[in-house]
Amino acid sequence: MALKTDQRTLTDWAAVRHYFHQHPELSSKESETTVLIHNYLSELGYRIVTPPGLKTGVLAEIGPEDAEHTIALRADIDALPIQEQTNLDFSSQNAGVMHACGHDLHLTSLLAASQLLKEHEKEIKIKVRLLFQPAEETNVGAKEVLENNGLTDVEAIVGFHNQPRLPVGQISVQSGPRTAAVDKFAVTFHGVGGHAAKPHENIDPIVGLANTITALQTVISRTLNPNHQSVLSVTHIEGGKTWNVIPDDAWFEGTIRTFGGEDRELAHKQFYQVVEAQAASYGLKAEIDWQPGPPVLQNSPQLTPFLAEAIADQAELVDMPATAGGEDFAYYTEEIPSVFAFIGSGANNGLHHSDLVVDDGTLKIGAAWYVRSVYALQAYFAKEGNK
Repeated sequence: MALKTDQRTLTDWAAVRHYFHQHPELSSKESETTVLIHNYLSELGYRIVTPPGLKTGVLAEIGPEDAEHTIALRADIDALPIQEQTNLDFSSQNAGVMHACGHDLHLTSLLAASQLLKEHEKEIKIKVRLLFQPAEETNVGAKEVLENNGLTDVEAIVGFHNQPRLPVGQISVQSGPRTAAVDKFAVTFHGVGGHAAKPHENIDPIVGLANTITALQTVISRTLNPNHQSVLSVTHIEGGKTWNVIPDDAWFEGTIRTFGGEDRELAHKQFYQVVEAQAASYGLKAEIDWQPGPPVLQNSPQLTPFLAEAIADQAELVDMPATAGGEDFAYYTEEIPSVFAFIGSGANNGLHHSDLVVDDGTLKIGAAWYVRSVYALQAYFAKEGNK
């Protein structure tokens, strides 16, 4: 079986990944990627069960339709609005769009696993749903899948993310929190602009903005428990258009990452208090846009050790701390027992960098992770009491 594109037929999985890398698509716009995955799985003989409400992404099943248990394997498929600077011979052909997070590696790993599972279909006694999920980077894909009942009967879900800082051959499969809760904020200060030589006639939003950004660092250092991992970062500032005019408005945005419900609530409350107090002290009006993102990603304490044991002969198990990065797979972990791994990709740089190059050797372990998880969960549910 081969993956057919409009240009060529691909049978080597590294070449498949390279093709997807060359043709990245932004969140919720993964139309060509969706068609390729859909056609490939259909040709393999998978049952396509994508809900009508999902405009991109693919859900497909293998295993007995009347199976007592259903599990899901998830891979994300979207790219980022980044101009690639790798100089690879398979660099992105779509200007300003790049698989700078390795989702091309994830989706190719699941496609490779789909072929392996099909070859051993007679051994599969549970229903396995493959989820090629759109829009992870914008934190809406997982919610859309859940809202469209894509995982209604699923009893366990498995996923992974490549980890550039780990070499190929290592995998982290650990219970408990693995990625942070993500909140995005944007603050606009409204003042009164005018000539820079006459600040006493104006209400300067830039001074208020600068002091507020400094004061916001106390949200973490003086509000949350210092033993709890958390971070606040202001990443984007705008204000004014020229050197001799105080602007009417100034604006900044950023993110807060926390690992517990109480910390998340405290950070939210203290953020508003600091911004509003700072604005009042400078005579400014503050407009706050707070956008909650994914919650903490929690791995199942029951399933995680079971799946870690299943992959131990394919990759070296290593411990790594939870990351302050966000992952919308976390929405699934609120609803379904879940196991999310980090698989070493031996990359040259961190995620979301324009020069990120992952190692194709990761594909073998990524595919094995999915396949071994199927057999492990099948054995788990076959045990008496694991219902």
